Amino acid sequence: MDVIVAGDRAELAKARESLGGGSIALVPTMGALHEGHRSLIRLAREHADHVVVSVFVNPLQFGPAEDFSRYPRTFDADLEACAEEGVEIVFAPSAEDMYPPDRQVSISAGGMGTVVEGAFRPGHFDGVLTVVLKLLNLVRPDVAIFGQKDAQQLALIRRMAADLNVPVSIVAAPTFREPDGLALSSRNRYLSAADRATALALSRALRAGAARETPGEILAAARAVLDEAARLDPPLLLDYVVLADPATFAPVAEDHSGEAVLAVAARVGSTRLIDNAVLRLS
Repeated sequence: MDVIVAGDRAELAKARESLGGGSIALVPTMGALHEGHRSLIRLAREHADHVVVSVFVNPLQFGPAEDFSRYPRTFDADLEACAEEGVEIVFAPSAEDMYPPDRQVSISAGGMGTVVEGAFRPGHFDGVLTVVLKLLNLVRPDVAIFGQKDAQQLALIRRMAADLNVPVSIVAAPTFREPDGLALSSRNRYLSAADRATALALSRALRAGAARETPGEILAAARAVLDEAARLDPPLLLDYVVLADPATFAPVAEDHSGEAVLAVAARVGSTRLIDNAVLRLS
């Protein structure tokens, strides 16, 4: 079966009807698909009868100084990847179709949207939640798949679905890594060989933290790796390293037990990268 490309809401409704029943999984993406995205699609296939992939570079989640205009757009290759993975529908709307010119209402991410990643990208999570809710309303999936690499985004989407009674199951997909440990990202293509060597400090810092036991020890071990990378050429410019509650992204206390997210964000050259690891503290 060939992939159906739906370029607007009307075409999506028609394509969805053609599926003829069965459960649907949605994999929202901004395109520039890589093996990490393919792993999301494969997980979606395990959870539903049909898979829909959205390809939409969402302008609402980019700040004025961010890389919206140069964000990689590789639609033909994306479509080929979806066909190889057995995706039935690719929803690729225009910004005009997603956002009418008289649009007034958006989703607020609340307090959790202003901390950690949200503190460095004001309004980012409002834009993420707005587009995700629109996609969920349009596709009406039973399941939606999101990557654990964007841990705070995942937590906020789960919070939104619960708070607004969105009838969808949110499934987290493990972070897909390259053999050297770098988390796959569409932005990795911006990295030079020297940039990439420095960027590997992110995953090294997570591993160093994961080898410790208490929050203080975990953060100290991760920071030691990141401080060393700050002296490399090119240097790693740290935005944050935090150990946070996976449901709220508030910092965990020193006596915290249970899951915690060790999250890091940094710039290497002109590229900003994020990564995280879910740890279990006892």
